[in-house]
Amino acid sequence: MIKVGIVGGTGYTGVELLRLLAQHPHVNVAAITSRSEAGIKVCDMYPNLRGHYDTLAFSEPDAKQLGAMDAVFFATPHGVAHTLAGELLDNGTRVIDLSADFRLRDANEWSRWYEQPHGAPALLGEAIYGLPEMHREKIKDARLIAVPGCYPTAVQLGYLPLLEAGLIDPQQLIADCKSGVTGAGRGAKVGSLLAEASESMKAYGASGHRHLPEISQGLKDISHASVGLTFVPHLTPMIRGIHATLYGQLTAEPGDLQALFEQRYADEPFVDVMPAGSHPETRSVKGINTCRLAVHRPGNGNTVVVLSVIDNLVKGASGQAIQNLNLMFGFDENMGLTAPALMP
Repeated sequence: MIKVGIVGGTGYTGVELLRLLAQHPHVNVAAITSRSEAGIKVCDMYPNLRGHYDTLAFSEPDAKQLGAMDAVFFATPHGVAHTLAGELLDNGTRVIDLSADFRLRDANEWSRWYEQPHGAPALLGEAIYGLPEMHREKIKDARLIAVPGCYPTAVQLGYLPLLEAGLIDPQQLIADCKSGVTGAGRGAKVGSLLAEASESMKAYGASGHRHLPEISQGLKDISHASVGLTFVPHLTPMIRGIHATLYGQLTAEPGDLQALFEQRYADEPFVDVMPAGSHPETRSVKGINTCRLAVHRPGNGNTVVVLSVIDNLVKGASGQAIQNLNLMFGFDENMGLTAPALMP
């Protein structure tokens, strides 16, 4: 049994960590922090967790207490993990950061997109990007994990087999992506209100989104070449889910694309390649750590279309964080992540 802490436990990713870890037989959540809710019991704020965390209460962040943990999750806005991660690592605590603080390897690039200086540039060199389908062996030995964002997870998993095989032009990539409103976080924002988001859909960040450099960095690592990516996210009137429609231009006759995807992901427990001709739905991954993919070649032409769906709070955040934890501590990779999706 390992002891873990959660910094910033009142948001959607924090409560999702709690929900999933309640099923984990080898993890004890021993601390959860929130400056604004210190002293309040977790089960009083989130009644769905009654019977699972009846004595656990939110507390002020305390480096000494967190440093006694085997691992600490940061479910915080960007910039927060910078201030504590180094001290925790010095104490031997392993850090799994769900924010964007360590995803980009270039501190100047991070500062440009997040409009503040990077608070821990010395740690960037050892941060491992926590996409298990790409970096499983490095994750096992890591002290610091940068959990990928939700859009980047869906996009990279969709393009991965094609770019690895050199079948599409990395300069002509288009990612048309949709997200549920929980992707904007739990904070009160006018655009996330029911009356604003319901019965409507809109694009945002078309001229530049913070996930763009993260996706480009990952795709460049896969293709070993510079990439030209057009990434347009959209807000859709649903609570959870990411749907990515990905376009690529073939550079050679690809052979059996279905077989390519099935073979690449044959041993991946959390990637499901759907049968040929499928159109995966976001509701099919609600509450689970699975990415469902389908590959199409319309009219047998030069364009490949990949459909990729995930739950933004699970494979796009908290579930993937636990998948990383399992790898880091030698647990079964599926531990705590085997429940089926919610339907309807």
